[in-house]
Amino acid sequence: MDFSKERVVGRVGRMDQLAAIKRYAIEDGKGRGMRAFEVVNGSGFDFTIYPDRGLDIGPARYNGLPITWTTRNGPVAPAFYDASGVEWLRTWAGGLLTTCGWLNVGGPCVTPEGEQGIHGRMDHTPAEEVNARAFWNEAGEYVLEVTGRIVLSRVFGENLATSRTITTRLGWPGVEVVDRTENIGGSTMPLMQLYHMNFGWPLISEDARLIAPPHEVVPRDAEAAKGVSEWNSFLPPTANFAEQVLYHDLPADADGFCTIRISNPKFGRDVALSFRKAELPNLVQWRMPGYGDYVMGLEPANCLAEDYNSMAKKGLLRHIEPGQTVETYVRITVVD
Repeated sequence: MDFSKERVVGRVGRMDQLAAIKRYAIEDGKGRGMRAFEVVNGSGFDFTIYPDRGLDIGPARYNGLPITWTTRNGPVAPAFYDASGVEWLRTWAGGLLTTCGWLNVGGPCVTPEGEQGIHGRMDHTPAEEVNARAFWNEAGEYVLEVTGRIVLSRVFGENLATSRTITTRLGWPGVEVVDRTENIGGSTMPLMQLYHMNFGWPLISEDARLIAPPHEVVPRDAEAAKGVSEWNSFLPPTANFAEQVLYHDLPADADGFCTIRISNPKFGRDVALSFRKAELPNLVQWRMPGYGDYVMGLEPANCLAEDYNSMAKKGLLRHIEPGQTVETYVRITVVD
């Protein structure tokens, strides 16, 4: 459909007839009081942003059907967050994007920056300076944009500020997430970044396949090795399934981007994940066809799904210097 400015503006009284960012607050349960932005762009693809959860993205749908997995916790306000041990699992909501890091990814551990819980604090840190706007750009496209700033800080410790921009467009079934992370402190800091994308039923089923250019796939451990030959397929719900984590070294295209697609003929559309390889050289795959925990995780990262100490021991831990800024780019699109 033609959604150009010339065609649209004379045919609607308000643009939110076609596309809008709708603000509300959750009123019940453990998410009570938490802000939410519902983004609808006229393409059939819509999604929810949680400003109080690091501007992460929760449920996403295409033509009313979910493409994401929601944990049994549902949306949980950050006040319930407990960084100790594995308590992160009590407040994680799943969804299209869970930001993991920046001081730890993987299991809990103790680091020079203190005790770190599972996957760090980014997902449970409320954003500040949050803004939402909709506008026509110079190319005649109607843009929906949400921005904000997530600051990880501690007295005598880290001071990392991430400026996040989430963008979609009228008639485009996709979303872009661009992060600019700056070390505004005076000390060199670790920078572990993992973008945890969680895809669920009915997009994910035993009919689903992953499609990618030829590349190397490495299992994290012996359990993952059991599924390495079947990395591109999925299983029906399986009780007592032990998670399998696989590492992919996807080739980049001429523009420096890697792409992997989820294809399911019974869903009717593919979902493509693209990311810039220079800053996010690894793709972590989480195979988890558990009973009720039925999810395929695809996770662009600058590290492996292993904790700070494991990365340091392997010599793979990245750092960010005082005054340095690192930009990352991730894109999700629904395609024929």
